[in-house]
Parts: sequence; C-alpha cells; structure tokens
Amino acid sequence: MSETIERHEFGAEVGRLLDLVVHALYSDREIFLRELVANAADAMDRRRFEALTSAASALPADAKVRIAPDKEARTLTVSDAGIGMTKEDLATNLGTIARSGTRAFSQTLESAKAEDRPSLIGQFGVGFYSAFMVADRVTVTSRRAGSDEAWTWASEGQGNYTLEPATRAEPGTDIVLHLKGDADEYLEHYRLDHLVRKWADFITVPIAVVRDGKDESANQGTALWRKAKSEVTEEQYEAFYHSIGMNFDKPWATLHWRAEGQLEFAALLFIPGSKPFHALENERQSKVRLHVRRMFITDEAELLPPWLRFVQGVVDTEDLPLNVSREMLQSTPALARIRRAVTGRVVSELATRAKDAEGYKAFWENFGPVLKEGIYEDFERRGEIAPLLRFRSSAVEGWTSLPDYVSRMKDGQEAIYYLVADDAEALKSSPQLEGFKARGLEVLLLSDHVDAFWPDQLGSFAEKPLRSITKGGLDLSKFALEGGQPEAPEGIDAFVAAVKTALGSEVSDVRTTDRLVDSAVVLSAGTGGPDLQMQRLMRRAGRAGAGQPVLEINPRHPLIRALAAAPESEVPQAAGTLLDLARIQDGDSPRDPAAFARTVAAALAAARSA
Repeated sequence: MSETIERHEFGAEVGRLLDLVVHALYSDREIFLRELVANAADAMDRRRFEALTSAASALPADAKVRIAPDKEARTLTVSDAGIGMTKEDLATNLGTIARSGTRAFSQTLESAKAEDRPSLIGQFGVGFYSAFMVADRVTVTSRRAGSDEAWTWASEGQGNYTLEPATRAEPGTDIVLHLKGDADEYLEHYRLDHLVRKWADFITVPIAVVRDGKDESANQGTALWRKAKSEVTEEQYEAFYHSIGMNFDKPWATLHWRAEGQLEFAALLFIPGSKPFHALENERQSKVRLHVRRMFITDEAELLPPWLRFVQGVVDTEDLPLNVSREMLQSTPALARIRRAVTGRVVSELATRAKDAEGYKAFWENFGPVLKEGIYEDFERRGEIAPLLRFRSSAVEGWTSLPDYVSRMKDGQEAIYYLVADDAEALKSSPQLEGFKARGLEVLLLSDHVDAFWPDQLGSFAEKPLRSITKGGLDLSKFALEGGQPEAPEGIDAFVAAVKTALGSEVSDVRTTDRLVDSAVVLSAGTGGPDLQMQRLMRRAGRAGAGQPVLEINPRHPLIRALAAAPESEVPQAAGTLLDLARIQDGDSPRDPAAFARTVAAALAAARSA
C-alpha cells in the first residue's frame, strides 16, 4: 500500500455537474442531508443483502446512520455501517458519473426473491455532490465489508480530488463536511433533527443525531403507507394524520392502497374532518407529499389538482428517480400517470361516501366550495364531479344533489333552474323566486364564491341544461300559476315605454313579466350575456362588458297599477325609484343612496299627511 497521496482529476463531466448541483439542480440547500442519509441507508441495505450469501458482510445489530455536528471544528459528519467502498469504488463512484454503485448492484436483484430485496433508496452519484452546496471541502473515509483496507477521498469541488490510505475500525463510510461560513444552521442539533424528520422520517434504517456525545433517535423508521391495511390500527392512522398536517381533528376519510402493475406506488391519504386554520382560497396547490422509495422528495409535486387540495397524505413510488429536483419532476411521464391514478381514486372514494347523505354532509360543509372548482377547471372530470355537488333548494330542506333535483322535475320542465347571490339567507326570500315558487318549480340556491363561474362550464346535467333564473327569455307560461292572476291594467304598455325612456342607458330594456307575484319589479340579465351575479362581479372588478340589466315590471302589482294611472310628469322620478328598489332587492345599493333616502322619506311624509 503506497503512503503517497494520489491526486486525480474529476471525470470531464463532474465539473459541470458540480456547478449544476450547487446552482440549479436543487431548490433547497437542505436537500444535501436527504441525499447523504439516503446514500447511507442504501449502503446499509446493500450490506444486509450481501450478508445473505457472505457472512463477512453481516450488519451489526446496532447499525445506524449517525449524524454528528462539531461546532468547534465546523464539521458535520454522516456515518454509516454500510457496505463501504474500496479505493476503486471511491474513484469510480465519486470521481466520475459514468457509473453508480447502486446501478451496478441493482442488476443482481433480478434473480433475488422479493422478500430479500433491499430498498435501494439513494444512488451514490449525483446526490452526493449536493454536499458542496453547504461545504467547501468534503472528505469520505470508507472501508469495504470483507476488506481490511480503508481509503479517504477528499475534494474541495474545484476539479480534482485526492485518495490516500486511511484507517477505519469497522466497515462503512464517514462523510465529513467542512461547512461554509453561511451554513452554521447545520451545526445545530434541533435543525438536524427537524431535517431528518422532514426528509427521512420513514426510512427503516435507524438514524441518530449526536447531542452532547449521545446518540438521539431522529426518525420514526416505519413507512406506514407501505404496510398492509390489516397491519395498521386506527390509532396509528390518526397519529400519522396528526403528524403530517399538524391537525387536531380526526380524518373524515382514510384512503390507503397500493397500485401495482405498469405503475407502482403506495398511497396513504386523508380527507380532514374539519376545515384547516388557513384559508383554502389563499393556497391553491396540493400539498400531498411525494416520496421515492420511502424518501421524502417534495410536497410541491401537485399530485392532486387544486380542487382536491384539502386532501393530505403521502404517495410513495418506485418509478421515479430520487436525485432530481422538484422542477424536473413536473415533466416526468410517470408522475403524470400517478396524478391521474391518485385523482381517480379520491373521486371514487367521494362517490362512494356520497351515498351516505348524513355522513357526506360534514364533508360538503367543509370542502364543498373547493370541490366545485373542479367543474370550472377540469373538463375531463366534470361528469364525475357533478353528482358529488350539493345545494340548498327552494323546494326541500337540507342539501340536495343534481340527480335528486332531476328526479323531482315537473312534467314539461326542460331545464335545471338556479339562482346565484352573495348571501345564502337572502336567496330564500329573493323576488327572483316568486314566479317559480308559485308554479311549483324548484330552484337551486347558490351562494359560494365559485357559483358565478362553474354552471356555464358544466352546461347541462342528465341532458338538462342549467339556467340562471336571472337571465331573460325564460318562458314559464306553460306552467299554471297557483291561484291564477289578475289581468294587467290598461295603459301598461305606455307606462313601460315611458319608464324605458326615463331610465335611458341605465338599463338595457324595460318590460313586463309574469314571473313576479308579490314584488313590483325585478332585475334580469339579457338572454345571451352573463347572469346578474356575473355582471355584478364584473362591475366590481372594473371590467368592461358587464352590460346593463333589464328592469322587469309586474303589471298586476298595486304600485305599478297606481303609477300607470298617474300623470306622465311623475314617471321619471318613479322610474328611478323602481330601478333602485330592484337593485336593493338583489343586494346592490341604490344608484344615489342619499337621493333614494330623501325620496322614501318624502313618500312616507306624504302618506302620513294624506
């Protein structure tokens, strides 16, 4: 064995890789610890596997991955009792990227029994170089199981490395990071403990962080989602649910399954039993955690669409590489297939649970508005989502569904009617409903923030078009009005024309209507444009194209009869008051609140003195 330090140049591709790893490949510097722990766990799995045929490779009973910070020396050491590396392994695996020890080793697994195959978590290659994100010098001292020789590999990541003989009492590897000046946080015990729990909590190899000379366990060591459902208790599910989402309630639903075949992954997902503390409207990305071979990769892989962002949990796959950034994950075909499969499974679970009306009520009241976003955003799954929606109704108490509504439709009714407004309570007494209630026609009452958008995207359900009752052109004449209605007074046409002239561009039209019973006026939208709620939203947002509403007049109302018989000179003021009344009924303010107040006060005074 030569005592001379050997100097070597990195393989041609390593210099470029180091720059890529440090500046582009990883979004978070803390990833380095995940990579080194993954490599260490992989090495121990490999040693355990090799021990099946070689007693010299037997893994010690107390073997662990050990993370030891040294504040005085400003070093962080990651040690393992794994398979170790020879001098040639160090040069090949850490000096070039053409080969990976794991890749070569994996070829031996094809003939191994499934129960004997270790979980190959890391790849000793690209991931190792992430250490240079936090260290300006890295040394690796390793002894191969079955050998008495140990060697140290060292580099400052500047294009070359050295190899020299070393000593190590037992097989395994020590990686020593000489930390950069801005990496002090990785010398703190609490920070290291947090990172292990975040990135590697469920690796089955024990992981310890050294504190005051003592090893303290830092990982749970059990990948709950990889167990069979029959092996997991409700208490374990609940404890895991609490740990991943900082929840304090019980999950409303637990989904635990394993997909096998062309696509392999394990999933453990939860639908919370209560709303989260943070507003779901503020954060629209799914935070389901992506693991690769038990190793946490990211919670920003968007494994579920935004309209299922309330779902929490873990998806763990064998079909993705470990050593890639979250940005690169987005473009992998395997991840797209996983997203589709996981989304389908969640929707199927909701469809099953929706059959229990009382149990589904709790879910809907927590997350219904979010689920509705799927109608607007997901063309492919609209047909699956629509039966899952629930609504208040003008005809029944509690919640109802689109299938239930269709089953109650009157003979000759061709459309599903709905009304959208900001206030759920105000909807129940809206004048817009009068004609429908009087004819026994059911109307769905919508008041969530997304309700102005999704009905037009859905278009129809069970071949029945969805129609907002605030849109013009609805013909209710085929349905008899309960109790009949009086004839319209003479001269009503002239009055309507005079009102239209008086209001001018403030309305798009003025016309009589038969869909009012107790109210004098109501607003509606044009036949081809957006309904009233959408018009209001567009005006609030300052968007052009909102259009002006139509003022519909009930010719049989006592007020309209009186105004139609009044002198023509009174029409302009009356027209403005009628428009303001209609606006107030729909939840808007009068055009000029102060002027409207004076008009009402004058009318009350006149009535008192009459």
